[in-house]
Amino acid sequence: MSVSDMFITLQEVLTANRDIREEISKVVQTLEQMAWEILMLLQGVHQGAGFQDISNKCQKAREHFGAFKTQLASLKTKFPADQYYRFHEHWRFMLQRLVFLAAFVVYLETETLVTREAVTEILGIEADRERGFHLDIEDYLSGILTLASELSRLAVNSVILDSGFRLLNLKNDSLRKRYDGLKYNVKKTEEVVYDSSIRGLNKEAAKNQPFCY
Repeated sequence: MSVSDMFITLQEVLTANRDIREEISKVVQTLEQMAWEILMLLQGVHQGAGFQDISNKCQKAREHFGAFKTQLASLKTKFPADQYYRFHEHWRFMLQRLVFLAAFVVYLETETLVTREAVTEILGIEADRERGFHLDIEDYLSGILTLASELSRLAVNSVILDSGFRLLNLKNDSLRKRYDGLKYNVKKTEEVVYDSSIRGLNKEAAKNQPFCY
């Protein structure tokens, strides 16, 4: 092969890779926009009346997950099946966001932590690397860590809501029961914080947490 032919071949490879990346980017952008819309929907739980409409918000979010499956199925076709990690960086953060959204919905519905296998079922991808487009374990864990931060924020907001409700003299039995549920959730949060403090986990977490503004 001549030098000229070699450079022609290299240019063809570069062009093909560029085309693949552009096609991947289009799908990822669509997924990111869809994820943002669901996030805005779920953010309503942080508002004063958010706890009264959780089931409806989760149902609407679930309806969007079908579109996620369609887009992820399209993403699989944009690159060679054996080159997942070659292009992984293009969808890694987006996939972590989808894991978080799936985990958040499941937690709001059941107060349980979603498994990696359950997330892959929701998103229509694989858990096993050998079976193709899959959910990398690190992407799953990153999404779960985002959930932890979100639940921490929700716990703080719940305490603020609790303080506000204490100012009310609730006569309505239904409201009283729901308020008792809020008090129970706050109590559980306080118990976790207390237990973490006793075991020294808070200090250890603070020591390993990088300082940021």
